[in-house]
Amino acid sequence: MEKAGRRSLRHWGLLVGTLAAMLVLVVCLVGEKKYEKTTPKTTLQLRKLLRRDPRTLCQGMNILKIPSSRRNIARPPNPGFNMVTKNSGRRIVARTQYRIVTMLKTPRQITLDNGLIQLIVSRPSGDVVGIKYKRSDNLLEPNNLRNNRGYWDVVWNKPGDNIYYVDKLQATRSRVIMATEDQVEISFVKTYNVSQQRGAPEVPLNVDKRYIMRRGRSGFYAYAIFECLEGWPEVKIDQVRMVYKLQKDKFQYMALSDTRQTFMPRANDRKQGQQLAYPEAVRLTKPSNQAFKGQVDDKYQYSMEDKDNKVHGWISTDPSVGFWMITPSDEFRSAGPMKQGLTSHVGPTTLSMFVSTHYAGKRAGIELKKGEAWKKVFGPVFVYLNSAPRSKNTTGTLWNDAKEQMIEEVKRWPYNFTQSKDLPSSDQRGSICGRLIVHDRYMNDSLLSESSAYVGLAAPGEVGSWQTESKGYQFWTRADKQGYFLIKDVRPGNYSLYAWVPGIVGDYKYEADITIKPGSKIKLGNLTYEPPRNGPTLWEIGIPDRSAAEFYVPDPYPTLMNKLYKNNHSDKFRQYGLWKRYEELYPHHDLIYTIGINDYRYDWFYAHVTRGSKNFTPTPMVTRTHDLDLK
Repeated sequence: MEKAGRRSLRHWGLLVGTLAAMLVLVVCLVGEKKYEKTTPKTTLQLRKLLRRDPRTLCQGMNILKIPSSRRNIARPPNPGFNMVTKNSGRRIVARTQYRIVTMLKTPRQITLDNGLIQLIVSRPSGDVVGIKYKRSDNLLEPNNLRNNRGYWDVVWNKPGDNIYYVDKLQATRSRVIMATEDQVEISFVKTYNVSQQRGAPEVPLNVDKRYIMRRGRSGFYAYAIFECLEGWPEVKIDQVRMVYKLQKDKFQYMALSDTRQTFMPRANDRKQGQQLAYPEAVRLTKPSNQAFKGQVDDKYQYSMEDKDNKVHGWISTDPSVGFWMITPSDEFRSAGPMKQGLTSHVGPTTLSMFVSTHYAGKRAGIELKKGEAWKKVFGPVFVYLNSAPRSKNTTGTLWNDAKEQMIEEVKRWPYNFTQSKDLPSSDQRGSICGRLIVHDRYMNDSLLSESSAYVGLAAPGEVGSWQTESKGYQFWTRADKQGYFLIKDVRPGNYSLYAWVPGIVGDYKYEADITIKPGSKIKLGNLTYEPPRNGPTLWEIGIPDRSAAEFYVPDPYPTLMNKLYKNNHSDKFRQYGLWKRYEELYPHHDLIYTIGINDYRYDWFYAHVTRGSKNFTPTPMVTRTHDLDLK
């Protein structure tokens, strides 16, 4: 009996223990569900990332317990701390152990390496001769000369001289500006000697080319300091740019925007093609890919307004690697936010255009008078590289990631890690704010707050002079719904405040010049703009918005088409040869537009063009009225 009782007690003990364990399991499961509902999403994502993503584990990410805090922070990837988030009284920190930045100097080159990117710069000339990403070979075209892979150049001439020179700004000395485990900055300096000018002409400028590599960054930063000293010769500069020529056998997909991206022909396809009206425009007659046969390729078709030109580049699909030019600010570009500039084009080539007379004429260049002192910093820009697993949408994945990186770089501007005193940080800059109101006595509302207004600071000048100003810096923003604007992080200096409003004729300029000092916060209050007019509007053709998008754009010739714009109306005007369609539409006389009958969306040609016919006497485009009640 005693033994039977003991066995019964053991059975009951096992049963109770099992029930207790099941109860604990149920409580844990309920608690986990409750945890998932109440825990910040960033914490859950972080835990899943640490548990499931083998690439993250390979990077050495670990959960660290640290004292609790009231703060609940989610940070974007940075060297060191990647993400911090609060969870039930404690914080979980994901820390990435990125490799330190190393530098190797030889007589011919300097190599910077942070474990993600390897940057090789020739010494002392300062040209980028190699870029390696993770385990890849050189992403730049290895068959090009060392000074024709990644370089800066300037197109310039002497005033009154029709001969133009290209100077690749070959430096004569190099130096290390900063070298720590977290960052290396190197400098390559070209010095102009006014007393020794023999051989090939040299642009009269001192140029300091800088490259920065930072720990944990999947790319590198580049900028240049241009300086003309007092007493030097006069000079005209038409172009300043940075160029990267990529491996032609790998990079075949180009992306400029969400709607402008495609596989591209090769440089050799252009060489075997038919040159059209100018050297840059080529009809592809014997392309390696027959899908391009009959299409037109022209680098000017890939231009973009500077305000939209934040990120563009190329993608290699084998391996899946993206090469991107990210421009975090427009302050160092020329001629304002609406200026069209080149981006990427067949080569494959990626550009960063700082000064250009394209689309604006010689006035948009830089002209330095004899003896005039001048200094300007171009950049920094960020050359970004990324990768993704091969999939059906690899190009989309890489493009979206590049856009996200661009947004992060814009948020970080102005950079606080550059070592030049000519690049002021945010606390060394100033700001200005106010409200723009349009007063038009002939409109229904006497005072209109313009939410679409462009408001900017540029060098002092006449109304609208910002459209050709290139010597100094420009800072632009858009007003909000009530017309309020804020321009922040402005370099110290003297400026005029300009504005223009899409849909409103004319340009605005504030009556007084504005001096920005470090730390200044200028408040202008209400600014009233009165558009120029002599009476009420009787009729209007189009919209005064610095665009011809609302006018009639004809279809291109089927044999002279770029299929990138086949179903893209907003960029249809970029097709080649559209100017010749005007002569076909109006063979005997120029366009006649009748007010009250014609519609500018269908009847007003988008551009004023010349004719090719030698027997035609040109006449102006004519407007006339029809049954208008002018009372």
